[in-house]
Amino acid sequence: MTRVGFGVSALCKGLAGGGLDGIGNYTREILGQFQAPGFPAPSRPVLVPFAFGCPVPGDIAGSTGVSLGRYSVSAAWSALTGSDCPGIGRLARQVDLIHATDHYVPKCAAVPVVATLMDAIPLSHPHWLRSEFRSVKNALWSRAARWADAVITISEYSKTELARWTGVDPSRITVVPLGVGDAWYRDVARPELDRVRAKYGLSESFFISVGTLQPRKNVARTIEAHRALPADERRRCPLVIIGRAGWRCEDVLRLIDQESGAGTVRWLQHVPDEDLLPVLKQATGMLFPSLAEGFGLPVVEAFAARVPVITSNTTSLPEVAGDAAMLVDPLDVDALAQAMMSLLADSALAESLRQRGLARARQFTWQRCAQATTGVYTAVLAAQSGERRRT
Repeated sequence: MTRVGFGVSALCKGLAGGGLDGIGNYTREILGQFQAPGFPAPSRPVLVPFAFGCPVPGDIAGSTGVSLGRYSVSAAWSALTGSDCPGIGRLARQVDLIHATDHYVPKCAAVPVVATLMDAIPLSHPHWLRSEFRSVKNALWSRAARWADAVITISEYSKTELARWTGVDPSRITVVPLGVGDAWYRDVARPELDRVRAKYGLSESFFISVGTLQPRKNVARTIEAHRALPADERRRCPLVIIGRAGWRCEDVLRLIDQESGAGTVRWLQHVPDEDLLPVLKQATGMLFPSLAEGFGLPVVEAFAARVPVITSNTTSLPEVAGDAAMLVDPLDVDALAQAMMSLLADSALAESLRQRGLARARQFTWQRCAQATTGVYTAVLAAQSGERRRT
């Protein structure tokens, strides 16, 4: 069996902080697949979890983990000196390769390093992120990407962007799409739907927007497009926004404040996991006109929940959505409003999107994601073995 140093930094920090981000959830899902009874035994790796800047809980991967120092300090040391990440030898002596699942890529000469990099958005659109030390962080992150012997990313769009912005050879980048958890397919009983509807004061019909309030998610234009609907339709089918306030969201908060008095826009902020699916399943449609995505997992999760989706015709979203969503220019408020009106007026269109979305969602599974990941492990180790024979 292949022994893998498996990065769990984002997972550990998310669990300690009470919530997982997309990278932390990815790490958890892959970890769960590797440990699942149905995972093929010949390719099941033996995992040694490691984390930067935090302890590794004993129940993660079922083995003793390796804790390393703060990643920013370790990466800066490696970038300045050309030396391996401090302390990485303790991990390297126990494993055949290292998989950095969460952008915390260590420099290590002793064993191959595989890095999962979701996208190149921090490099391609730095103005969407917090500006403190951003240029330094981006330079360091780009350097760290090149320390990897192989890179896993989640869409062809991200592969192209990573090669462009980090300088990693495209031949070293493998696309492994994300998966959709089984929970998103769950049928929700009427009493649970009614409980959630009453708890959040939901209308019989509503559009839903899910995502942190930040420039990239384009929530301001989503509100403006909903505002462009006829007044009676806006009241009948309000916009429900789920997501915490993020970086540079003042314009969004101002629009929410303007619309909330009339009841045409509702901001629920954070909705716990146990309520999110029952809320989502009652939506008339999901609005996800993001300006840039490495994958766009909320789109596929909505597909699994049988909710029609209106999303962007740019970046990774057409690749992921296929023909199962209505695709619009995310900068065109009128086009987004027209798509909403079409969905409200045409029940046959809505049902067709539900059926096509469900079929599309079934193409993305965490089991396939995990199996393809072990395929990358095998290819990297085979390439290393071939290099040794040649020398």
